[in-house]
Amino acid sequence: MSNISRREIVSCVVAGSVVAATGSVRAADEITGARKPVKTYRNEDFYRDGKFDVAAAKAAYYEMFERFGYPIPPRLRTDDFWTLDFGLGRFIEAGMAGIFWVNNREHNYFGHEIYLLPGQAIPEHKHVKTDVPCKMEGWHPRYGEITIFGEVGPVVEDVKARMPATTHAPFTYCKTCRVLKPGEVAGLAKPEEWHFMRAGPEGAIVTEYATYHDGAGLRFANPAAKV
Repeated sequence: MSNISRREIVSCVVAGSVVAATGSVRAADEITGARKPVKTYRNEDFYRDGKFDVAAAKAAYYEMFERFGYPIPPRLRTDDFWTLDFGLGRFIEAGMAGIFWVNNREHNYFGHEIYLLPGQAIPEHKHVKTDVPCKMEGWHPRYGEITIFGEVGPVVEDVKARMPATTHAPFTYCKTCRVLKPGEVAGLAKPEEWHFMRAGPEGAIVTEYATYHDGAGLRFANPAAKV
């Protein structure tokens, strides 16, 4: 039957069926592995009259979701989906978006999705004990990769060079870091460990598994950072 393999025929049929069902070439691109190019952002894209533009920030994350093929359920179109620049005014370097799927104080569990644009980082922080135990957490990249920074582990000599200097140095206690790719999981090595994460060049979508999140127990290394 000519030189076309059975595998090639199946691939063409699957991709063609997707286009027929959805009317979308993009859907077929997802089947065959193609992906839209990563968009380049500037800090000034996210500020208007000196104020953080939440709508512009959310639009950038929605574009990233579509590029990754990440589902956008209705709840991600509500105020449950939040974004912030931590009051530092450098959103593409220090910023994030997220949604708390669940945060149960009574039974001490928490489900969170973290969204980071390319190269974006969460400011260094730790979770301390309040009237509840300090939060413990682990991270599971779903799309893109992240670099996790912390205090415990082999010292990485150029660790500061891997941080956004304008938002982290010299406010850092982290001495080590490691890259996490989709399917890999890592977590805090000890209670109240200073830590943060930074997205790779494509951005990142990360599932966080944790105990109850008490905002009163959040402490930033940079005293100017806030939520």
